[in-house]
This record gives sequence, C-alpha cells and structure tokens, in this order.
Amino acid sequence: MITMILELLIVLLALYVGSRYGSLALGAISGIGLALLVFAFGMKPGTPPTDVIYIIIAAVTCAGILQASGGMDWLIQIAERLLRSHPDRITFFAPLCTFFLTVLVGTGHVVYTLMPIICDISLKKGIRPERPCAVASIASQVGITCSPIAAAVVAFVTISNANGFDITIPQVLMVSMPACLCGLMAAATCSYKRGLDLDKDPDFQKRLADPATREFMYGNNATTLDKEIAPEAKRAVYIFLAAIGVIVLFAIFQHLLPAFSEIHAIKGAAGITTSAGVTLTAEQLAKAHVVVSGVTESKMVPLKMNLVIQIVMITAAALMIILCKASPKKAVSGAVWQSGMVAVIAIYGIAWLADTYFSNYMDVMKEGLGGIVAAHHWAIALVFFAVSVLINSQGAVVVSMLPLAYSLGIPGVALLGVLPSVYGYFFIPNYPSDIATVNFDRSGTTVIGKYLLNHSFMMPGMVSVTVSSIVAYVIANLFF
Repeated sequence: MITMILELLIVLLALYVGSRYGSLALGAISGIGLALLVFAFGMKPGTPPTDVIYIIIAAVTCAGILQASGGMDWLIQIAERLLRSHPDRITFFAPLCTFFLTVLVGTGHVVYTLMPIICDISLKKGIRPERPCAVASIASQVGITCSPIAAAVVAFVTISNANGFDITIPQVLMVSMPACLCGLMAAATCSYKRGLDLDKDPDFQKRLADPATREFMYGNNATTLDKEIAPEAKRAVYIFLAAIGVIVLFAIFQHLLPAFSEIHAIKGAAGITTSAGVTLTAEQLAKAHVVVSGVTESKMVPLKMNLVIQIVMITAAALMIILCKASPKKAVSGAVWQSGMVAVIAIYGIAWLADTYFSNYMDVMKEGLGGIVAAHHWAIALVFFAVSVLINSQGAVVVSMLPLAYSLGIPGVALLGVLPSVYGYFFIPNYPSDIATVNFDRSGTTVIGKYLLNHSFMMPGMVSVTVSSIVAYVIANLFF
C-alpha cells in the first residue's frame, strides 16, 4: 500500500509540475513520471492512446488549413455581426458565438480573435465586460464535448464501443449539446447583473478619470468587419462544413460504410496448443489473423469511425490546399495548429502515465472503489472534474479516466450523463483562454482575483458544469 501511494504521488507531482510549466511541458514532464514508474518501480507500461492522437492530428490539420485559408476570419465576422446587431444581449449571445465556433472547429483556441470584440461591444454599450467575457471564455471550452471532431467526443465513443457500450457521435451530441446549452444559459443568466454597473463601480470610475487610461479603454476599435474575405476563404468554409456533415452522416448511417474481414476470438474458446507445446489463446490467434475452427472466426466489420474521421479530415485539408489557396506553411504557424499539436503531446504523455498507473492497480481500485461507484454512479463526475483541474485537457481526462470508469463497472449511460464534468480547468485560472480574456478586457473588470480562486471565471464555470452534468445525466437515462 505504501508503494501504491508513493507511485500515485509521483503521478500527481508530474501532473502538477507539468501544469505549472504549461504547454508542451504537460506531456513531457509526464514522461519523467512514466520513466520513474517503469524503471524505478518496475511497473508494466500502459498503452499510449494512439487512436485518439491520430484523430486530433487529422482534425487539427484540417482546422489549421481552414485558418490559413482565411475561412476562420469569415466565421468570426459572422459572429461579430450577430453581436453588434444585438449589443444589449451580448451576455447571452457572446457565449453562444464562442460555443458554436468551438463546436465547428473542435478546439476552443479559435476565440482569441472574437474576445476583444466582445469586450469592445460591451464596454461601449455600458455593460460591465466581465459579464459576457467570463461566460464566453467558459463557453469556448464547454463546446469541446459537443463537437463531432473534438478528441474528447471521439475518444468517448471509441473507448465506450470497446467496452460494450455501443454509441455513435450523433448520439453523444444529442445528450451533450442540449445539456451544455442549458448550462451556459444558466451561467449567462447568473452573469446578467453580475458585479456593479460601470457607472457605479468606484474602481472603474477611478481608472476612467485618468485620461491615458480612458483613451486606452475607449480609443481602440476591435473589429474584423473591415477585413475583406476572399472567395477562396468562403469556399474553404464550405469544404470544412461538408467534411463535418460527411462524418455525421456516416456516424448515423454506418451501414453505408465499406466492410472488411476481421479475425475475432470466439467467446469462451480455450485456444490451442502447438506441436512445440506452446499454448496460444484465442485472442492471440485473432491478433495474428489466424482462423482456427472453434477458436477464431472471420467477420465482416464496417470501417471504424475513428478511421472515417481521419480520412475525411485529411481529405478536406487537401482540398482546401488545392482549391482554396490555403498555405500549409501559414497553417503550421497559426494558433489553431500549434495549440492542437500541444494538445497531442499533452494527451500522449498524460494518458500514457495514467494508464500505466491505473492498469497496474486495477484490481485494487475495483475492490476499494467498486462499491461506492456502484451505489452512486454520478460520483465519477467528481473524479473527472478533479482530474481535469490537474491536467487542463478534456480529451486527456476521457482517454485516461474512462477506461478506469468502465473497469469499475459504471454503465456507459451514466458515463455519458457526466461527460460535461470533464471540464474543470477553469477552477484554477491558468488556462490560456482565461488569461487571454483577462488581458483583452481593457476595462479591468475581468480579473484573476487576489486570492487566486476568487476569479471571474469561477461562478459561470461552476454553474455551467453543474447544470450541464445534471441535465445530461437526466437526458442520458431517459433516452438510453
């Protein structure tokens, strides 16, 4: 037991140190923890999440090419026109815009261009910018569990199918989309009259009295409406949306997919013993693609959705390069592609480290936690949330914790119901989108807080995740 606790401390310390350095360090420093577990403590290495990583690479490449084509600017322009048409409702419309941008692109890092616009509109309308800005930043991350190309959603489907819970991407979105929208609107409602109005805020009025500060706050106009959108950029958006449509179509009508022969072990088969006296299990024979009567069998299996997503996304990226003059060099220097590649390294290191630890202590955890989660399935949401606070990645939470949850006997319906709880990294305000939002708010009303946890994102984040998880849990249990 002492060794188990010591090894857990190594895992937690690696995650903590990695989160302090941020960016690539999350995955790289997880490698130090993995090395200690394997070489110092002799633990058997787990399995790196290659399927999820390949999907992220394909989706991020496609989104990066879209950004390089100028298509992302057109999407931002559409959102800005909506916000400027209804400035008095910006506390509700801003999170909807950032949410749906993330749903479309699969990453929350597309909002950096929109956030200064949200601040500019609210400030010049006399609305406290903290109100729309904080909830819009939260919404940009909430959209990840509602995106058909996001790693968290695809990983949930892939891991669930492997554990006997047959579910498709559209079915996940049927639960997460309405639940997360309910949570965001609840957070926006709580933010509508949050804090003092600007004309009654003594701190804001003090800053306003200084001419230089006043010019800084009101002298700049943040807008994308003056940017000319080329026809190629619009064409790239159409290609991107068509690719998403194809993925959703195949996910709904999987009988349209081509089928291929695969070797499977027959359940309960004992295996065979070779002439050399070596006993091979049915599973080993299936992996070796050997058909043995009564032990393994050949089945026609449709093309897996993780491969469909990769093929469609890479094809769409190629079409945008050929037909829309999108520069690959510009794509790899863009924020979307770079942040996505950082996520790949983070998930690679974190998930491999977590899988190594949990797979070696699976029996112990089943014995210690099995009774609790069997009686209260929803309690796993607290675990997901706490892990997310540590590792700043919803995809990494799903990849590293979902197999453990299934091994503990939690049904897939319950896990689908608590999917929104994998977003908890707003709790400690060190995520790039939150820090950027604070910097974009020229009024100074969106803040980190003197005591770290009393920051602008805490209330809308807690309201959104709590309401979303409750609604998702109800929907999942009603329809599945």
